[in-house]
Amino acid sequence: MANLGRMLRELRGERSRAQKELDRLDEAIAVFEKLIAPNPGREARVRSTGSRKVSAATRRKMSKAQKARWAKLRQQGASKG
Repeated sequence: MANLGRMLRELRGERSRAQKELDRLDEAIAVFEKLIAPNPGREARVRSTGSRKVSAATRRKMSKAQKARWAKLRQQGASKG
């Protein structure tokens, strides 16, 4: 019986060591996940609008080009049926 008691203590000790190792592995995994995964609490970098302004002339040019594209699509749609 004493032999069984000693074996039980050894098994519990081994289980405790294995649990500590699992805890260390879980911590290491958590660190890697934080490094790899994007941080949802952190806001995306916002560009300043100062250097990205479009002049009025360019906006007019873009507007005319888009209106021409829409007119072309409407014309193709009308000719089809």
